[in-house]
Amino acid sequence: MTKRALITGITGQDGSYLAELLLKRGYEVHGLVRRVALEDPANRLSRIDDFRDQLHLHAGSLESFPSLFAVVNAVQPDELYHLGAQSFVSYSFEDAFSTFRTNIDGTHFVLESVKQTCPGCRVYFAGSSEMFGHVKATPQDENTPFHPRSPYGISKVTGFDLSRNYREAYGMFISCGILFNHESPRRGFEFVTRKITSHVAKIKHGLADTLPLGNLEAKRDWGFAGDYVEAMYLMVQQETASDFVVATGETHTVREFCEQAFAAVDLDYRDYVTENPEFYRPAEVHLLLGDAGKAKAELNWEPTCRFDRLVEMMIDADMELIRQQRTGTSAGE
Repeated sequence: MTKRALITGITGQDGSYLAELLLKRGYEVHGLVRRVALEDPANRLSRIDDFRDQLHLHAGSLESFPSLFAVVNAVQPDELYHLGAQSFVSYSFEDAFSTFRTNIDGTHFVLESVKQTCPGCRVYFAGSSEMFGHVKATPQDENTPFHPRSPYGISKVTGFDLSRNYREAYGMFISCGILFNHESPRRGFEFVTRKITSHVAKIKHGLADTLPLGNLEAKRDWGFAGDYVEAMYLMVQQETASDFVVATGETHTVREFCEQAFAAVDLDYRDYVTENPEFYRPAEVHLLLGDAGKAKAELNWEPTCRFDRLVEMMIDADMELIRQQRTGTSAGE
């Protein structure tokens, strides 16, 4: 019998990789998308364009319980991956209200919809290393206390607590992935890693002169999104729901990311990168480093793409994107 999966946030970086993974495993894959995305597919569905004809897309909003309830009830998924969120940390400081509405209410609506319509469905909740914030211990694992330092981090802690409460109160299968930073060529341009690689490509092609950034000494544990969606899938296949840190166990500064990215095209980052306090967070998270020992032991999961290869992959993709834009061709032509 074919398994049926529903993904919120299917048009995002993680959602697109996860949809591909599930399709390859023979799933019937459904996705929740905003109605405006269906009306503007060229811009809003670009990450899933190559396999969109294999997907079942449903218009709905994380901010509307009736629309979520209707989609979950109609799909009756065997597995639901709740990835949809306002996930840009800097924006969460600018509009905490909409971040809370989307991330907290949206999670509550998803869980309640499953509880009322298909309580046997297995649910994955996308947590974040931003929940640790002002870290109490390094590296961080499943037992490290949370101290979020942004509205986004706060919203994810609340979503985590909601998920755990539904699991304990109603016996639902809900696993939470506490994912550390994970990137790819599909990362949004507003995120620092893609901001760096896209600007490097522009600078190399003479389309930009400088790259303004915030705190260059901030340290992150960066992995590849394609690896991390594999961990999501494995969590949902276990006999018992649980929570897992997903990370590489390596930390690098934003400065190191810049150095690697510019070196990949034979440039020196010091000639182009400027540090601008305007891009600093009001409350900074200085060091995030994950211990994925539990995921390795119980899921048999380990990252396959290390830092150097990740940066190279993103640079290559953005260099190719500039080439395509200049020549008016698409990949493979």
